[in-house]
Amino acid sequence: MTDRTRGMLRGFFLACFFLAGLSAIQFAELFDLEVWAGSRPSKKSAADLGDAGRGREVFNGKGICYYCHGVDGYRDRQPQLAADTASLIAQLNPQPPDLRNSESLQLTSDKARFNAIREGHPGTGMFPDTTMTAQELTDTLAYLALLRHEGSAKRK
Repeated sequence: MTDRTRGMLRGFFLACFFLAGLSAIQFAELFDLEVWAGSRPSKKSAADLGDAGRGREVFNGKGICYYCHGVDGYRDRQPQLAADTASLIAQLNPQPPDLRNSESLQLTSDKARFNAIREGHPGTGMFPDTTMTAQELTDTLAYLALLRHEGSAKRK
């Protein structure tokens, strides 16, 4: 094989590698947007996909959400906690939001809420929870939607 042929093959393989990389990037963007061969993205929210009853169990149990947000999302219904834990929660600044008051919530999408639960919420006391399964998190998001709905209904 001549040097010229080797150079052409090398160029061809580099071009193929480059095009494959670009294709992978485009595919990843399509995957993130949930666009597949002209199909419409799902309009279903976590409330549609999750089970609010199971989400309530996670919220008030494994997820320990109720430590800061109150039992069933009622800020005035704090669980019995060790004195040092209760003291730390009382000192949080900013205080955890009232999950039943949608007007006071900063996170306005299920994706943002999912990320805050999974990765934590910088600037707050919200720490990452990597113990929940994806389904448990989806169920919790369905329960949070229920809390917002119940809170809005009571204010009307």
